[in-house]
Amino acid sequence: MLTCKTIEDFVLEGQRVFIRVDYNVPLDEEGNITDDVRIRRSLPTVNYALDHGGKVILASHLGRPKGKPDPRLSLKPAAVRLSRFLGKEVKFASDCVGPAVEKGVQGLRPGEVMLLENLRFHPGETKNDPQFAQSLARLADVYINDAFGTAHRKHASTYGIVEFVARAAIGFLMKKEIGYFNKAFINPNRPLLAIIGGAKISTKVGIMEALLEKVDKMVVSGAMAFTFYRYLGWSTGTSLVEEEMLETAGRVIRKAWKGGVKLYFPVDLVVARKMVPQAESRIVPCQEIPEGWMGLDIGPASITLFGEVVGGSETIIWNGPMGVFELDKFKKGTLSVARAIATVPALSIAGGGDTDVAIHEAGVTDQITYISTGGGAFLELLEKGTLPALEVLKKEGGLG
Repeated sequence: MLTCKTIEDFVLEGQRVFIRVDYNVPLDEEGNITDDVRIRRSLPTVNYALDHGGKVILASHLGRPKGKPDPRLSLKPAAVRLSRFLGKEVKFASDCVGPAVEKGVQGLRPGEVMLLENLRFHPGETKNDPQFAQSLARLADVYINDAFGTAHRKHASTYGIVEFVARAAIGFLMKKEIGYFNKAFINPNRPLLAIIGGAKISTKVGIMEALLEKVDKMVVSGAMAFTFYRYLGWSTGTSLVEEEMLETAGRVIRKAWKGGVKLYFPVDLVVARKMVPQAESRIVPCQEIPEGWMGLDIGPASITLFGEVVGGSETIIWNGPMGVFELDKFKKGTLSVARAIATVPALSIAGGGDTDVAIHEAGVTDQITYISTGGGAFLELLEKGTLPALEVLKKEGGLG
């Protein structure tokens, strides 16, 4: 069970509280923020530090500027938006390290907040360079990691910095992510169901094998199902199949069988000759994909089946779409699964970019118990049960 020291464990009055947030927000061509949910999710931690007399320094990355300044990826718009949420000025530093930044931080008074410029404008961030990590640490009396979306990265601001600070812990967002992970896997209400979708078994096999040791039921859908079909000797037409993963698919099936885990695949499919919006489509049983056709979504019988599987579950973990969700013609299966999960009283936890988008599009955001803020971090936590950003806290005494 993951248990961590949190921001609540420290006296913050008069302290420089360095909070690693995740303000990697989408911007339009004019540099305007199009979705500020990540900024809003940082507010409980930021407000707590301010309310308790901390001098708050916020640090984040934005996009992939490849280790050099890029005005299009400046965090200044995030400072403006955060000012609006806090109802007070958020000072903005034109860099994230160096004498000028240190001087600016030194001038902060309790209850004031400063947002640093994009961490990834420096190559030392992604390389976890010790000197860069040390430069960041010079700005901190207390270090708080509240950036779950980057917790799977060994970067200077999420990993290396911990070695150089006296006190380190997590914020409320990280606490919530870990809390829901513990609820799902430490004595969960059963049956426990995992729904795993997506294109390639190669990117999800580690997660599936780890989950098969914990869950009672697993739904496998999306294009990765066709590799399982091929292993079983069924025709897959021109559907995506990873030939080199056939034996792996067999291993997953055998592991489920030996562990008593019920494994579900789509029983019918929406197929088309091409993956285009205007494609002619038809519904076929999963064993009867015609030559020259490809599966692009689950069919009505699969929607009914998966709905019944969901309905008989007490805890649900979901990652990945059921079909080619990007095209309206082939998103019905994914939206149906989202709505099915929303109708049951189970504890439901979802994560991953496409999954998040599907839940919002289905209009059931408020009916899913928790939507994780991290794609890669969510998957790695499912697979390994921990994350580098948490492990380094444990190493340095930040985990209980």
